Amino acid sequence: MGCFLSSRAWATLANPFPQLRDTVSFAMSDSPFPNQLAPTLLSGDELPAFTVLNGESTRPVLFLCDHASNAIPKSLGSLGLGSAELADHIAWDIGAAALTRLLADRFEACAVLTNYSRLVVDCNRPPGEPTAIPPVSDGVPVPGNQDLPEAEAVRRTEELFWPYHHEITGRLAHLWRQGRPPVVICIHSCAPTMDGFHRPWHIGLMYDHDDRVTKGMLTALARLRPDAVLGENQPYSGKDIGFTINTHAEPAGLPNLGVEFRQDLVRTAEGVADLGGLFGDALEDVLSVEALYTCLMA
Repeated sequence: MGCFLSSRAWATLANPFPQLRDTVSFAMSDSPFPNQLAPTLLSGDELPAFTVLNGESTRPVLFLCDHASNAIPKSLGSLGLGSAELADHIAWDIGAAALTRLLADRFEACAVLTNYSRLVVDCNRPPGEPTAIPPVSDGVPVPGNQDLPEAEAVRRTEELFWPYHHEITGRLAHLWRQGRPPVVICIHSCAPTMDGFHRPWHIGLMYDHDDRVTKGMLTALARLRPDAVLGENQPYSGKDIGFTINTHAEPAGLPNLGVEFRQDLVRTAEGVADLGGLFGDALEDVLSVEALYTCLMA
C-alpha cells in the first residue's frame, strides 16, 4: 500500500549502511572526564555508534533499542561518575539490550541498538532538548555534562545520535521496499520506582496516534498471563515522549509500539527469558494479522 512520507521525518535523514557490528559493549572507562576535547569522540578501536543484528532480514519488523549500553567513549573518561552510577538506570535501560536480542533472534528480524550511554547523548530525545545531555539525571549530578560547550554537544550528536537515526531510516527503507510497511518496536526498561512512586506495571505499552499494536498486545498479554500488570501509556505516555517512534514511525503511518519493561523483572537472564518470552508470544499473535501492515495517517 502506498503511503505519504512526512518530510519532517525523512527528508533530512541519509541512508548509510556502515560496516555491521554484532557486539554490544558495556565497558566503562575508570578515568575522570578530560578537560580537553579530543579531535573525534570515538577512537579507531572503539565500537561504532550502533550495532545491527540480522541485517539481512526482510521480515517487516524492526526492533530498536535507544538505551542499550552504558559504555562511555574513552575520550570522555567516565563523565566524572563512578562505576556504581554507570551501572545504574541513569546510564542505560537495564535488560533492554538482552530483550532486544532475544526478540530479534526469535523473529529473525532486524534490530538496531545504540552502543553508548544515554548520558553521553540520549538517542530518544530531540537534539538540544535539556535532557538530551543531562547535567543531572534522577538527582545524580553528571560532572562531564555540566557547563558543556555547544561544540561538544554538537560533536556527540554528530558522532552518536545522527548515525543511529540514519541507520534506522535506511533499515526501514530497505524493509519497506520488500512490499509491506514495517512494524517498528522500540524496547525500553524503566526503574521500579521514580520520585518515591512504586511503578506497579510489569510491562508498559505506549503509543501516540497509532494504537493498533498497543491494543493488540494488551489483549494478547492479558489472555496469556491474566495476572500480569499492564500499563497503557504507562509509566510514560507516547503522546509526551518518544523521539525515535515519533520521528521514524508515526509521521509515516507505520504501525509501532514503545514498550517499557520494569527493570527489577528483567535484571537477570531468567527474567529476560520470562517476560521476553511472554512478550514474544503475544507479539506472534499481533504480527500474524495481515491488516496490520498498512499505513495509518493521522
